[in-house]
Amino acid sequence: MESDSLVLLSFCSRKSHSVIKTQRRAPFDGRLCVSEYRNYLSYITFQKRDCVLSVSSKDAFITSKEREEMEYVRINRQYVGMYRSKGNLVLHWHGNTGELKDTTDYVTDLFNIDVSEVCVFKDAIKMIEWVNRRQKTPLKKVVNIAWGVIPSEVLIYILRDCTTLSEISIHAEAAPNFRFSGNFRNIDCLEVWHGKWVTIDNLLTMDGIVISLEKSTLTNTDLNVFLRHWLSGGCPRLKLFSATTGDVDILQVLHGLMHNAVLVENRRDYTSPFGHQWILWDGYDIQRTDGVTATVHYQPLGALVIAVWPETSDNYN
Repeated sequence: MESDSLVLLSFCSRKSHSVIKTQRRAPFDGRLCVSEYRNYLSYITFQKRDCVLSVSSKDAFITSKEREEMEYVRINRQYVGMYRSKGNLVLHWHGNTGELKDTTDYVTDLFNIDVSEVCVFKDAIKMIEWVNRRQKTPLKKVVNIAWGVIPSEVLIYILRDCTTLSEISIHAEAAPNFRFSGNFRNIDCLEVWHGKWVTIDNLLTMDGIVISLEKSTLTNTDLNVFLRHWLSGGCPRLKLFSATTGDVDILQVLHGLMHNAVLVENRRDYTSPFGHQWILWDGYDIQRTDGVTATVHYQPLGALVIAVWPETSDNYN
């Protein structure tokens, strides 16, 4: 049975809840994500996201049909409304401000699993610290999707102070005067949607498996410096680097390195250890002294990709 069906079944009786909790043996193929932004829990696998439960506390969001079909179940000595919306199971907590946390406690207890990922909006630091306090397994990934500007103290906390995080995806913009000083800690996967603040000095201190920068201000010279850095043994764990700058000149990026570059014109598909997929129609293969090969590829919309072979998919879960 799917996870949402098991949750629904667990509400039928104490016995059904006990059977699911004690007898289920098949491991979940993926990770549990808790989203503060959309108030839901979901299982995420390498290929897809399956919603387990959505959470609501606002009557205005419920249609008349959903209200008619609503049933009531008991969770932690509270009666909670339950209905289907767009195919998803929704729990309606009447005015309860801790509805997402209570629902998380119920699901993690039922399946005996921990939260691996959080999607944060307003209370990023509180959300991350709450998850890390409630479980022994460290939180693995945070996605920050705050609209507008992310406070500098939150950005520094995510990038530097919360050392358990190995995957970080930042969708919000940094403050115009934000600068990150010092060395980056090891972050396996770093995605920055608004990467103007990431400098070449920042890049040279990173040791990531995947580094993805959108709306970057890195120059062709900067990219050349980073490529030389990798060729000399820097960023040794790197499997995929991408930067969208809007103005990539592949010959400038490869300046002084063409003697070590081989043009490959056939199509190659590349998947990173964290699920990023690129189609490499052409590119230049370039090799380090230890024999490791990377393809340097230019995308028409101004994106540079460095894909290191062989591709692997071992890091996602």
